[in-house]
Amino acid sequence: MRTATVTADGDRIRWVELPGREPSRVYVHGLGATSPAHFTEVAVHPLPAGRRSLLIDLLGHGMSDRPTDFAYTLESHADALATALDSAGVAGAEVIGHSMGGSVAIVLAARHPRLVSRLVLVDANLDPIPPAPGSGGSSGIAAYSEEEFLAGGWAEVRDRVGAHWWSTMRLAGREALHRSAAHLIRGTVPTLRELLADLKIPRAYLLPEAGGPLPGGDELARAGVSVVPIPDCGHNIMPDNPQAFASATAAALAEHARP
Repeated sequence: MRTATVTADGDRIRWVELPGREPSRVYVHGLGATSPAHFTEVAVHPLPAGRRSLLIDLLGHGMSDRPTDFAYTLESHADALATALDSAGVAGAEVIGHSMGGSVAIVLAARHPRLVSRLVLVDANLDPIPPAPGSGGSSGIAAYSEEEFLAGGWAEVRDRVGAHWWSTMRLAGREALHRSAAHLIRGTVPTLRELLADLKIPRAYLLPEAGGPLPGGDELARAGVSVVPIPDCGHNIMPDNPQAFASATAAALAEHARP
């Protein structure tokens, strides 16, 4: 396990690193998840394997520290991740981000362009969404105030999300989980979609085929984003269909590979 200090108070981000050639690949998990659990199978798959790979846990999640005084905005997540990547000697990385991790990856590329050479986004949040009381995802978590969530709302979310998601969500700090969800559904200004369209690096967006076309996908395609439907999967594309995910990711990265 590798580690880097990312705040003035000494809070640390941790990651699992697989050796290989440069440029590095950085895998970033979604809300309440952890990168080693969600990405290891595909990171070692023969199609995308061979690059130095960092399976990194965002602050407040997984193996990383869980400070209660951190903002957990998309911007602060991206800046903390940038500090960790600088510490690891990473530059010009291929960043693969799932769900919230994809949103953080967009902000990372916009705020720290030297760190990112290409993006693969996996069903990432692109637009603000309203709170949704009674649901289990980010919009359901954000429907609580932070006080309500800490006082017992987290247990209601636990019962709604089911054992699979809770197996990693329980590792996240409760403040981290609520603040991350609240800022994720609020989005950014400009929006994540606008930031993505304005980036000048190769970008691909993977989404479950069963969910239908990506809203606004034609506009993203005109901006140079490759939109790739993946069959036989839900939102968690990597564990649902690792073969198709590995194939699509390898193809997206090879399409713009360096000579």
